[in-house]
Amino acid sequence: MKEGLTKDRLWNSNYCRVMTANFALFFAFYLLTPLLPLYLVERFDATKDVVGLVLSGYTLTALLARPFSGFLVDTFPRKRVLMICFALFFVFFGGYLGASSLLLFTIVRTLHGAPFGALTVANTTVAIDVLPSSRRNEGIGYYGLGNNLAMAAAPTVAIYLYNLTGNFDLLFWLALVIAGLGMAAVSHLPSLPKEEAPQTGPLLRLDRFFLVRGWLLACNMVFFGFCFGVVSNYLAIYSRDVMGITGGTGTWFLLVSLSLIASRLQGAKALREGRLLMNAAVGTVFSSFAYTIFVLFPNAFGYYGSAILLGLGNGHLWPAFQNMMISMAHHNERGTANSTLLISWDVGIGLGVLAGGFLAEHFGYTTAFCAVAVAQLAGTALFFLFTRASYLAHQL
Repeated sequence: MKEGLTKDRLWNSNYCRVMTANFALFFAFYLLTPLLPLYLVERFDATKDVVGLVLSGYTLTALLARPFSGFLVDTFPRKRVLMICFALFFVFFGGYLGASSLLLFTIVRTLHGAPFGALTVANTTVAIDVLPSSRRNEGIGYYGLGNNLAMAAAPTVAIYLYNLTGNFDLLFWLALVIAGLGMAAVSHLPSLPKEEAPQTGPLLRLDRFFLVRGWLLACNMVFFGFCFGVVSNYLAIYSRDVMGITGGTGTWFLLVSLSLIASRLQGAKALREGRLLMNAAVGTVFSSFAYTIFVLFPNAFGYYGSAILLGLGNGHLWPAFQNMMISMAHHNERGTANSTLLISWDVGIGLGVLAGGFLAEHFGYTTAFCAVAVAQLAGTALFFLFTRASYLAHQL
């Protein structure tokens, strides 16, 4: 009995190592994110459009790397792939310190997106491997806490240190050290057993890069990514110009992060019991309320209330959708399943950024955020009408 309990223990040493690495990689990422635009303006006199162009390269290469990283972690030893991705992610932080021109910085920043995109897929897949199957749903729910804690803490630390010292190099060094600590954490993982499913066709085919069985789930996630893409990029301008709220963006994201953490903790029991569809349904409904009140009540109530509801919604939705996607994949398709979900989220965010900018330019920010509410409601309807049934039909 004691041996069985140990075997099914959620917080085993390997899972803790992967959790530590996940927190470290996102802390290093979010430590630089809020201040890079300021750095580019102060250091290189970059204009606003150039800043946007430089920073968008990171997202583009991360998106391009995801399907290939899913293929790699499903084809080669996962620990080896994870260590290579982490090493590259670590090294590129040193590249920021050596970039003496805007061109060099642009090259480093753009290339850095590829190991980040690959690392998020590889680390998540390894987390699934080291979890006991009986605690997998719950474990994936807790796994995302690393992202949420980093998103809440890292920007605050970065802004505090910059205000205290005015030294950007200090932030680059700190990000480098934290990424190194994350790499050290996973270096102690044992070699992971590789279970290959029989191959009935050529190695390089579509379903090795995209989980075809989960296409409808992926489409659904595009809707939700679209909404967050508009909000995260245009929130500050909308709140200032339409709501008359200045200086509240940091508080809004902090409320989202805290609500995400609370909802993941609260939803852990349902995940442990395998109630994925219930968690997903709760998440989509909460998120729909969040975007709706954001548009209907352009004041402090709608502004901060939507942040709390959105955090509660995404905290239920993300682990449920991730576990649903994974449960439709064979063991040797877990990397592909993870990359498929992340790709669909990235595509949604990219579409949101483009559509939000177009709508805001030609019809105003109010119209852009109304489109967000409509897209979220459409995504919720898609889930209840079609995605649930597709998941039940294709889960393995």
